[in-house]
Amino acid sequence: MTATTTIFIDKYHPKAGDKCAVSLRVTFERKKKYYRTGISLTIGEFEKVMGEKPRKELKELALKLQAFEKKAADIINNMPIFTFKSFEKKYFNNKGTKDSVDAAFDNYSSELRGNGQIGTAVAYECAKNSINNFLAGVKFADVTTDFLNRYEKWMLTNGKSVTTISIYLRALRTLFNNAIAEGLLTNEHYPFGKKKYEIPTGNNIKKALTLKDIGAIYNYMPEFGSMADRAKDYWIFMYLCNGMNVKDMCLLKYENVKGEVLEFERAKTARTKRNVEPIRVTITDEVSDIIKKWGNERINGKTFIFPVLEPGLTPERERQLIQQLTQVINCHMKTIATDLNIVNDVTTYAARHSFATVLQRSGVGTEFISEALGHSNVKTTQNYLAGFEDESKKETIKALTAFKKNNLPNQ
Repeated sequence: MTATTTIFIDKYHPKAGDKCAVSLRVTFERKKKYYRTGISLTIGEFEKVMGEKPRKELKELALKLQAFEKKAADIINNMPIFTFKSFEKKYFNNKGTKDSVDAAFDNYSSELRGNGQIGTAVAYECAKNSINNFLAGVKFADVTTDFLNRYEKWMLTNGKSVTTISIYLRALRTLFNNAIAEGLLTNEHYPFGKKKYEIPTGNNIKKALTLKDIGAIYNYMPEFGSMADRAKDYWIFMYLCNGMNVKDMCLLKYENVKGEVLEFERAKTARTKRNVEPIRVTITDEVSDIIKKWGNERINGKTFIFPVLEPGLTPERERQLIQQLTQVINCHMKTIATDLNIVNDVTTYAARHSFATVLQRSGVGTEFISEALGHSNVKTTQNYLAGFEDESKKETIKALTAFKKNNLPNQ
C-alpha cells in the first residue's frame, strides 16, 4: 500500500469573501494529513482552477497547485517505506531558506536574554545590525559564500577589525547550525567551512606583561584607599587568581572559599558545559590581604566577597555594573602604567594573559595552564599562547647566529 495525494479545498470553514483554504492532502492507511499551500479560493474559483483548461488569471494558480502535488508524489514514489514523519522531513526540506535572518537573530537574542546571558545577546544584536547595514532584509537563502566574502570586504573597507568580523560571522554561523538542527535547512545550504567561506581569525595580540612589569605594578603605591589603589589591587587579585576576569571576580561569594582554596565556575562556561570542572585557586597571602582590605563583611556564604554586586539585580543591571568596574580599572591601570613607563597593555585582559604567559615562560606545561584558565580543551590554550610561543622561538633562534659575538668558547 502506498500513500496518495490530492489537492483539497476546505469548504466547511470559509473565510472573508467566501475564500477557503486550499491544501495538499496525503492519505496513507486511511489516515489523512493536510499541508497548507498558502492559497485561498472560492468554491467556484477552485472548480475552474482544477478544470481542464483554466483561464489565464487562474492558470498560474493551477500550475502552483500541480507543483505542490507533484513534489509530494515524487517524494512518496522514492520512499521505500512511507511514514508521515519521513515524508514531512523531505517535503519541508530547506523551508527555512526563505526565513528572515533578522527574525532568527531576534529570537535567539531573546532566548539569551531570558537566560541572563546579556553580553552574548548584545553581541548577537550588534551582528544583526551590522548585517542589516550591509544588506537589509537578508534571508537564509541569500547567505552564500559570495555574500560572506562581500560582507567581509565591506567590513574591512569600513575600518572594522578582523576580530569584529569573526565575532559577527560566528554568531551568524550559530543561527545556521540551529536551523539545521531544527530541520529547517540542510548542509547543502551551509555556506561555512573548507572550500566554502572560512571565518577569519584575528591576530593574536600579545597582551602579557613581564615579571618585571608586574612586580613594578605590585610595588606601586597609590594613595591608600583611593580608586587607583582599589584598581591596582583588583588587577593583582585577578592576575594571582588564575587570570580571573572581572565578571567572575564580581560574582565571587564567601561560599567559594574552601579553606585555603578559592573554588569557582567561570560564568562564561557554566551554561555551556554539563559537567563543569570548577577552577581551584590557592589563596596566597597576597590574595587574602586584598580580600581583607576591600571585601565585604561576611554575613553568610551568599555574601558577595567584593562590594560590586548585590542580591536581586537584573542581568542587565549586573552587566552594567561589571562593565563600569572594568572601565574604571582599565582607566586607572593605564595611568599607573604611564607612571611606571610600562608601554604594554595593562587592561584586565592583560592580567589573564600575563598569568598564562608567566607560567609558560617558567616551564609550566600547557595542560596545567589549560586547567587553571578553565579552558575546555588544550587546543584552546595552545591558540591562546601561540603569540607568546612565537616570541620565545625568536629568542631561541638567535642561538644559530651566536657566532657573530666575540670571544665565543670553542664548541
